[in-house]
Amino acid sequence: MALVVEKTTAGREYKVKDMSQADFGRLEIELAEIEMPGLMSCRSEFGPSQPFKGARITGSLHMTIQTAVLIETLTALGAEVRWCSCNIFSTQDHAAAAIARDSAAVFAWKGETLQEYWWCTERALDWGPGGGPDLIVDDGGDATLLIHEGVKAEEIYEKDGTLPDPASTDNAEFQIVLTIIRDGLKTDPKRYHKMKDRLVGVSEETTTGVKRLYQMQLNGTLLFPAINVNDSVTKSKFDNLYGCRHSLPDGLMRATDVMIAGKVAVVCGYGDVGKGCASALKQAGARVIVTEIDPICALQALMEGIPVLTLEDVVSEADIFVTTTGNKDIIMVSDMKKMKNNAIVCNIGHFDNEIDMLGLENYPGVKRITIKPQTDRWVFPETNSGIIVLAEGRLMNLGCATGHPSFVMSCSFTNQVIAQLELWKEKTSGKYEKKVYVLPKHLDEKVAALHLGKLGAKLTKLSKDQADYISVPIEGPYKPAHYRY
Repeated sequence: MALVVEKTTAGREYKVKDMSQADFGRLEIELAEIEMPGLMSCRSEFGPSQPFKGARITGSLHMTIQTAVLIETLTALGAEVRWCSCNIFSTQDHAAAAIARDSAAVFAWKGETLQEYWWCTERALDWGPGGGPDLIVDDGGDATLLIHEGVKAEEIYEKDGTLPDPASTDNAEFQIVLTIIRDGLKTDPKRYHKMKDRLVGVSEETTTGVKRLYQMQLNGTLLFPAINVNDSVTKSKFDNLYGCRHSLPDGLMRATDVMIAGKVAVVCGYGDVGKGCASALKQAGARVIVTEIDPICALQALMEGIPVLTLEDVVSEADIFVTTTGNKDIIMVSDMKKMKNNAIVCNIGHFDNEIDMLGLENYPGVKRITIKPQTDRWVFPETNSGIIVLAEGRLMNLGCATGHPSFVMSCSFTNQVIAQLELWKEKTSGKYEKKVYVLPKHLDEKVAALHLGKLGAKLTKLSKDQADYISVPIEGPYKPAHYRY
C-alpha cells in the first residue's frame, strides 16, 4: 500500500484499506454501542459539558469496532482524535473506514508490514507544526516508546551531531524506529521535544506497556505522567480473564476449525489471561495443562483441577499450545521441533516474542505454507511434519478473530475514558508528576456499577451500622486501594 495520507471531503486525514466498507462498519458500531453501557453512560454524563474541548488525543490501540465506540466517546466529549492500531493484524477494516469517514483521523489496516505499522504510528502522533497530542491512549506502549526514543536521540544529536544508527541493533522492528527518528532529525531536530513538552499524560491499557512505564519511572526517564489502566479490577479481570474465555475458542475455530474437545491443551502462564484461556479450553472439553513459574498461580491452577507441569514434560504430547505470559522466549524453535504433527501454536499475550518466530523463520530448510491469512503451517525438513502457527505469533484472538466481546471491552475502555478525563482535568494542578498511577478504587467501582443495569443486577444497600461495622462509606469504595481480585 502506498504510504500517502489521504483526506476526506471534510479535510480530515486518514489512511485505511477500503472506505467503501464504512457503511458496514457503522452498522456494527451501532450494534456494539448497545453492548457498551459504560461508554454510552460516559457520553450521557460528560458529553453536555464537553470536558475534552480543545484536547488532542492520539490513540495507539487495536482499531476494532469496540475501539470505534471508544473513539467516538472521546469525540462526543469534545476531543479531536488521531488513531492507529497497536498490532499489524488486529485492525477491522470496516471499523477503520467508518471512523475515518465520520469522526477521527485513522491510520490503520489489517495486515500492515512493520514499516507500515510505524508509519501509521508516526502519523497518529503528527498534529502538525504545533507539537503533538495532549493525551495518549496507549496499548503496549509503542506511541510512548517512539516519543521517548525520539527525545533521547534529539538530545544526543544536539550535543554532538550523532544520528541514530539502525545498524546498531539486531532487532528488525527497532531498526525501523531508529530510521524514522534519524530521518526526522534532518527536517525537525526538536520534533519529539515539542511533543514531550505539550503532553499532559498517557493512559496505558496492557501489562507489557505498564511494565515499560514502571521501568522508565524506576530509572528516571519517564517524560510525562501515566495512568496504569491495566491494573484496575474492571480492566484486568474483565478484559483479560472474561474476554479470553470468549475470544480464544473463537480464534482457534476460525483459524483451524479444530475440535477442542478431547485435545491436550497447554496454557503457558496462569495469570488473568491464562486463567481465562484455561477456563475456555476446559469448558470446551480439552484436557488442560498449565506451565507456571509462580507458586501462587500454580496452586490456583491445581485448585481448579488443572495439572501444572513444565513445557518439556508435555511438548511432544499436546495438540494446542497457548502462550499468555507477557514474557519472552516461552516457546522456542527447539520446542516446536518436538511437537506432534499439526500441533497448534498461538499467542494471546501482548507481543510477538513469546513464540520464537525469528528462530522458526531462520531454521535451515523449514518450509512455510500459508493456509490462509494468519494461519501458517511450518514443516521441518528432518521429519516432514509440521506445526500450525497462528497470527505469526502475535495476538491470535485479534489476528484470527475479532477480539473480546463488546461488553467486556466497555469495562476496559470506560477506564480509559475516566483516566483521560482525570489527566486532562488535573493538567495544571500539579497532582500528577512524572510517575505511574492507578485509578482510585471508587472509580473502579463506578465502572463496574455502570455495567450492572445491562445485566439486570440490583445492589443491596448497606445500613449505616453495617458500614460502620466494616469501616467503609455507605456508598463505597468497598475495597482497599491494593485490591485486584
